[in-house]
Amino acid sequence: MVSWFRRKKPDAQTPTPEAAQPPVPNAAAAEAPLVAELSAPAPLPEPEVVEVAAAGPAHAEPAAAGKPGWRERLRGSAFARSFSGLFSRNPKLDDELLDEIETALLTADVGVTASTALVESLRKRMKAREFADANALLRGLRADLVALLLPVAQPLQIDATKKPFVLLTIGVNGVGKTTTIGKLARRYKDEGRSLMLAAGDTFRAAAVAQLQAWGERNGVAVVAQGQNADAASVAFDALQAAKSRGVDVLIADTAGRLHTQGGLMDELAKVARVLRKLDPEAPHEVLMVIDGTTGQNAINQVRKFNEKIPVTGLVVTKLDGTAKGGVVFALAREFGIPIRYAGIGERPEDLRVFDAEAFVDALLPAELGRA
Repeated sequence: MVSWFRRKKPDAQTPTPEAAQPPVPNAAAAEAPLVAELSAPAPLPEPEVVEVAAAGPAHAEPAAAGKPGWRERLRGSAFARSFSGLFSRNPKLDDELLDEIETALLTADVGVTASTALVESLRKRMKAREFADANALLRGLRADLVALLLPVAQPLQIDATKKPFVLLTIGVNGVGKTTTIGKLARRYKDEGRSLMLAAGDTFRAAAVAQLQAWGERNGVAVVAQGQNADAASVAFDALQAAKSRGVDVLIADTAGRLHTQGGLMDELAKVARVLRKLDPEAPHEVLMVIDGTTGQNAINQVRKFNEKIPVTGLVVTKLDGTAKGGVVFALAREFGIPIRYAGIGERPEDLRVFDAEAFVDALLPAELGRA
């Protein structure tokens, strides 16, 4: 099996990470022959870290740490807008208030099942006189939402005994898989881990070049074979290379696909089978990336992908801006799959470890109950 590494010197002007996706090299560069066969590997040169300018427009600055950062990024969400003024307009504890809460939950993509369960719980507690006023009911709703998410708020733990720890990313077209990989690479490099990327999205034009640009930016080696190559072959070569070089983490990209495309879905299972020829436990994490603006369609996506290859973790992207965000609660109730990360901004630092309390606090602030 032949694998290729391709590296190029950075341009005179280093690109900044203000956009969610890195610049793509021109077609000629993307099709240039790749060098360095793994069948007779030469010592891998120390990767060159490309310095990236930190300055940028004010709106592109990374959100602050802790709850304030989440509030800053998610305050414009459809979820927050759905509940804005609801409790101050309805200070009385009655069925009308509960009906409006249910409508707001459904509008924010929480889903029928989760919304009904949440409202019925509030109704029972209201009849039992647990709430003194609408503000108390709001606190009860916030607590219920946090309780729904706490079981799935499980950070990804890299098992150092599995070397390399193989992380396979999957998802439909356009959810931000490759960008998420770039941000994860930055995170793991900052943690002092050695890593390698596998350009397994051989279907989409320029996807390989895009991942290579992220690799250059983060000083990470990328294994690639070019467009239309066999994705399983790329993954196999990458794992072989990562093992030979003692790399800590291998992140493998895959082609975006619709969950209705049977042939491409079967390819995912093939990638996993091929990886297990070198490591019976690989992949150690199957990370599915979900677009936070997708809504209830995300439920079908996870269900179909999970049938082909067991999903062990989720990343919900694009939660900043106008994303409804309620689908996170629907996913938690429907599948109970750990939510590893949430994307709340464009910068690498804005890919956050999922925090249930900060997420609910941002979507449903306690201040909503104040007139």
